[in-house]
Amino acid sequence: MQRTSDVMIHNTTVLSDLQEGDIVEFDRGLYSHYGVYVGNEEIVHLAGEDEYDGLGDVNTSHLFSISGQRFNKAWVKKDSFWTVTSNSRAKINNKDNKRKPLPKRQIVENALSRLGRVGYNLIYSNCEHFANWCRYEVEKSEQVDNWLTGLALGVAGVLTVVGAAFLMPQKDEKGKERAQEQ
Repeated sequence: MQRTSDVMIHNTTVLSDLQEGDIVEFDRGLYSHYGVYVGNEEIVHLAGEDEYDGLGDVNTSHLFSISGQRFNKAWVKKDSFWTVTSNSRAKINNKDNKRKPLPKRQIVENALSRLGRVGYNLIYSNCEHFANWCRYEVEKSEQVDNWLTGLALGVAGVLTVVGAAFLMPQKDEKGKERAQEQ
């Protein structure tokens, strides 16, 4: 397959450019998966049991917490770069320009210190939160922030339309405006 060959060539180049402590983003289509490169072609990442199915398809039953309880379907583990990439394109994504990264050795130590840790919450503790914590000691997920911002803007837009419709002057049968009855 040409596409798989292109992805393999791309990922080989990315792997050759990786340095210990880099955050690696794996494009899964609807979302991205994140991990930390710890050397020796290995990634430490927060991943669930379904992470490697197909093209990184996600089992939505494992995404959310219920009543604040985290699903124990994900844990921090160390895998080969090639296992994590699956059929996804990888890229180095040390994108936080506002924070200074920790020293490379500390980033790797942070990642390795969490091996075996269990728990997952899409909003508060996902793979991107984990990778950013390792590198910057700040748990942050741009994917979640962007999604929540979009949701808030969507709700605000709906409320604006509903509010405007409610406040518009009403017309009677003769086309004359009348005050809305309360």
